[in-house]
Amino acid sequence: MQAVAEATRPEQAAAPGPRLVAPGQDQQQVTVVYKFGGSSVATAERMREVADIVCSFQEHLPCVVLSAMGKTTNLLLQAGTEALRTPATAIGSLAPLKAIQDLHHQTAEELGVDAETRGEVDALLTQLQQLLVGISIMQDLTPRAKDSLVSFGERLSTRLFAAYLNAQGVPARQYDAPDIGVTTSDNFVNAEVNYELTLPAVRESLTFQPGQQRHLPIVTGFLGRGLQTGAITTLGRGGSDLTCTLLGGALGLPEVQVWKDVDGVLTADPRVVQLARPVSELTFEEATELAFFGATVLHPLAMQPAADCNVGVRVKNSYNRGAPGTLISAGRDMAGSLMTSIVMKSNVTLVDIVSTRMMGQFGFLAKVFKVFEENKISVDVVATSEVSVSLTLDPAKVWERDLIAEELEGLMQDFDGIAKSHYRRGMAIISLICNVQRTSEILERTFRVLNREGVRVQMMSQGASKTNIALIVEDSEAKQALKALHEEFFG
Repeated sequence: MQAVAEATRPEQAAAPGPRLVAPGQDQQQVTVVYKFGGSSVATAERMREVADIVCSFQEHLPCVVLSAMGKTTNLLLQAGTEALRTPATAIGSLAPLKAIQDLHHQTAEELGVDAETRGEVDALLTQLQQLLVGISIMQDLTPRAKDSLVSFGERLSTRLFAAYLNAQGVPARQYDAPDIGVTTSDNFVNAEVNYELTLPAVRESLTFQPGQQRHLPIVTGFLGRGLQTGAITTLGRGGSDLTCTLLGGALGLPEVQVWKDVDGVLTADPRVVQLARPVSELTFEEATELAFFGATVLHPLAMQPAADCNVGVRVKNSYNRGAPGTLISAGRDMAGSLMTSIVMKSNVTLVDIVSTRMMGQFGFLAKVFKVFEENKISVDVVATSEVSVSLTLDPAKVWERDLIAEELEGLMQDFDGIAKSHYRRGMAIISLICNVQRTSEILERTFRVLNREGVRVQMMSQGASKTNIALIVEDSEAKQALKALHEEFFG
């Protein structure tokens, strides 16, 4: 673990760039958590920019959560897959492994980090290669091995970043999240945080004791430790957002900041709607619905510790630090609010299920959802009547890929004897995150627009959260519908 820097280290004089001023020098404890994703720390230049951001808010003593550098996580997974078909003696020549080694060696060189940190980086890269050799020999990439594999990205990036801060005269210390008490289930690849154990452990680990030198804790995002196995686990893609809010909740902070490459949460996907603009405020419920139904700015599970511990979450742009961003909190004034944001989720499967029994038969819905439970398939949106149910599937949450036709046909057969069923692929969910107290006005305007555009709604559902109206349309019509609705409500 990288020690707090001494002011007399000779490496500091050789470090490139201007020296930074340590933030929060008047603070006794951490006052805010910043989280930066992979694109924000993709290169040595970007790491310098992030360091400058961290030190530019002098009133705060921050804890910093980092993701892996750039595409490192994808390269690690690619290396694991290629190791399965590569002889153990040839693992050192794997292209993704070489890319990871070159990136981190070059970054260490450009940042002018100390020899101790370079040694730690070399040791981690050696361990990574040894793990890939093991995968090659065993011819098996288990979920447990996959979590260990991808953990190297965050463990490398945080060490380099902490060392750069130290070299610039800013006291910093690197922490692996599993070592400060982030405890999870042993559900590898998508572990669940054990909040009862994690919150007090993290609080103790990151609270400065009397006489202890103040420093910036630099923490690995995305990682935890399995309660029973003691092995490294991961919180799922985007889990660094969850690490950020988890640390904020453990430390009892009023706010954490998630730094992205957009000016906060937007009114629509800017890749589809060029005139999408930032939303200044959201509730936890709204942010969760947005994340589940297509917005990629925040991890949906990140809202749980924030809501439970009443920690505000501010989404800011690391490429435009002056932008106010979006503040997510427990509540906001909805009096003048009609539409907050419109999001789209593509590649959805719509399933229609009609009971073969007479009306009034109890237990129909229980039997239907038992089938999905047995097949381990997630359901997104549901609309029901006494004898029928229509719903959408999001198999990517479980299989990390699309369902093949044979699997869907098998699923339909599981309903034999209780219902007739059929499915339609190539659908999309358009979610209206809105003030549903004004549902009549919203739906009147929505269907007028869709009728004008010739877009047919195949199914509609209003979520129990009272913040979301979901419309199911053909995937081929979804972007057209999104643009037209955004123009209607935000134009």
